[in-house]
Amino acid sequence: MINPILPSQTVGIIGGGQLGQMMAQSAKEKGFVVGVLDPNDNCPAAQVCDFHIQASYDDISAIKKLANQSDVLTYEFENVDAKVLEPYDKIGKLPQGLKLLKISQNRQFEKEFLVQHNIPVSPFEVIRSVDELKKALKVIGFPSVLKTIIGGYDGKGQIVLRSEDDIKDCQELLKNATCILEKWVSFEKEISVIISNNKRQEISVFPVAENKHVNNILFTSIAPARISEACAKEAISLAKRISKELEACGTITIEMFVTETEELVVNEIAPRPHNSGHYTIESCSASQFDTHILGICQWAMPNIKSFSDVVMVNLIGDEQSKAKQVVSEKNNWNFHFYGKKDEKPGRKMGHITILSNSISETLTEIQNQDIWQ
Repeated sequence: MINPILPSQTVGIIGGGQLGQMMAQSAKEKGFVVGVLDPNDNCPAAQVCDFHIQASYDDISAIKKLANQSDVLTYEFENVDAKVLEPYDKIGKLPQGLKLLKISQNRQFEKEFLVQHNIPVSPFEVIRSVDELKKALKVIGFPSVLKTIIGGYDGKGQIVLRSEDDIKDCQELLKNATCILEKWVSFEKEISVIISNNKRQEISVFPVAENKHVNNILFTSIAPARISEACAKEAISLAKRISKELEACGTITIEMFVTETEELVVNEIAPRPHNSGHYTIESCSASQFDTHILGICQWAMPNIKSFSDVVMVNLIGDEQSKAKQVVSEKNNWNFHFYGKKDEKPGRKMGHITILSNSISETLTEIQNQDIWQ
């Protein structure tokens, strides 16, 4: 029998960004004590937690301190040293386990796992030098994308190659990291499927989201995605298969490409709640953060009901300040500000969720706002 974590017990979160903040808010609503470990003073999660251990993510003594004060541990991002977490996986304090973490934080392992389980992916090659890149390009062809196998997000650690002239731009990346070369997928849409499990393999499934990126950063998510019912069912089926094989617990996100003929190609796995799932807070009977906490604490998993079509739009950099100027005017906009001080270019500062009777009209409304000009 799996013992649940109960109200008044402690959830420890590694990582104090906005995902950690929203996990903490959900956990607090359910009656948990919440602690966070993050190197930054007054990070978003620390603003809503009971205690904050200010230390780096690979600080063994600090992780131990958080673990000793917590009944269950979780993380808000995948770039956590799995070795540091091994002792807590062995004693049952890390219900997400290490299999999912190790696979999702390494693009080579991730692609090899997907191929092993007959999940459709873009053709790829592992690259360690410019010579290997040149050889691989003869097979993969142009256009293609070179990515570091570890780290990198929002387009960082990636180079698009459209011709041989772009090879020179890859030298610096290959000096410092092993990379993976992927064939460019000609896609019509990008989608994500968010699902949550507990250890009994009870599952919560959210509507498929359709995502648009600008400058490699998520701009909008629309739910449900504007794809056929058959395509949506297949995307959910693939996500369930992946989740089961990974023995996932809590919330995970599967990002996919949809081709012109509605074939699906899996792009990435995130072992956690995801930016593209923020819409769930207002539009669903439980959010991706609620189901994450329920899953890792071994509570029963809810059947998700969707109340409305919805658009989520990110606030990047100084878009936050612009959004603050209209908060008193938009009665149908749900504003979320993460409590970050510095509005740096490319930094996610908040998001807005709009429940919609017409997705096209809502997208036009967003397009016409000075916030995103």
